Amino acid sequence: MNAGSLTPSQMAGQRLMVGFDGTAFNSDLQWLVTDLQVGGLILFSRNIEAPAQVAELCRSAQECAADCGQPPLFIGIDQEGGQVARLKKPFTEFPGNPAMAGEADADHFAAVTAAELRQVGINMNMAPVLDVAPRGFGSIMESRAFGGDPERVSRLGCRVIAGLQAGGVLSVAKHFPGIGRTILDSHVDLPVVDLEMADLDAMELPPFRAALDAGVAGVMLSHILYRSIDPDWPASLSIAIARDLLRGRMGYEGLVLTDDLDMGAVNDRFGIDAMVRQILRAEIDIMLICHKGPNIGRAHEILVAEIEGGGQVTAASAAACRRILKRKAAL
Repeated sequence: MNAGSLTPSQMAGQRLMVGFDGTAFNSDLQWLVTDLQVGGLILFSRNIEAPAQVAELCRSAQECAADCGQPPLFIGIDQEGGQVARLKKPFTEFPGNPAMAGEADADHFAAVTAAELRQVGINMNMAPVLDVAPRGFGSIMESRAFGGDPERVSRLGCRVIAGLQAGGVLSVAKHFPGIGRTILDSHVDLPVVDLEMADLDAMELPPFRAALDAGVAGVMLSHILYRSIDPDWPASLSIAIARDLLRGRMGYEGLVLTDDLDMGAVNDRFGIDAMVRQILRAEIDIMLICHKGPNIGRAHEILVAEIEGGGQVTAASAAACRRILKRKAAL
């Protein structure tokens, strides 16, 4: 299947990666895959009981997509190790990025994690965290980051990327352009960062540049307002950051994803209609909506209408679908 053969509904669906309730294939998943034709699912602890159950869930979802004539699904998860790891024992549990002593630890984590994810049918990991968290700052990411040295974050992060992708799992680096110097939780509210581009160039951006050079499959945008770069929109909705900085200045041609659009930082302020339209104009490929609710169906409805409208949004959507289908073909 190629992007030119997709209907507007299919194009809209490919742009959505969504969460759901339940641990088995059910009517909600049937609707998401068959009717909305979503391109991806994301798993959380609420969807996980045991390895065999996860494998059956993923297999059933992929079979449904195939039976409907849809491209294969991205099936993603946050498996960073440590504080954020949806898969618990009997899956291998790791202490997390701050505990890594060096490259051997990063290689081991990536190899084991990729093998276990692939075994149960998960093909995308929302990792590694490439945020640089200075010590003593009180960073919201201190317990999840490799540390406060951009060189160390770059080195260990790229080893994780290489190991995951060598094991057949797409790696998504996060949270662009870097949230290590924030102390407010974007799950709850919208953090504002007063850093100039020169500040970001010195600390936040080097790990992402390294990840791009390493061929990382995806980059996740943060729900942070970088006031000096875009005073109106957080990175996850920003033309200046997603299109102009990441794609334009840094030359990234891979997948660009939002963080969860249900998070308080954005959903409480902008609403799904405005967010979807802004994401389309920012040339962001995939919208994460991680909770069951009206936002998923509404996002698909707006996407279809915008894509059917023609012009630059339609052309950009076709380009996004080409990037998505290219990665799916490689899987």
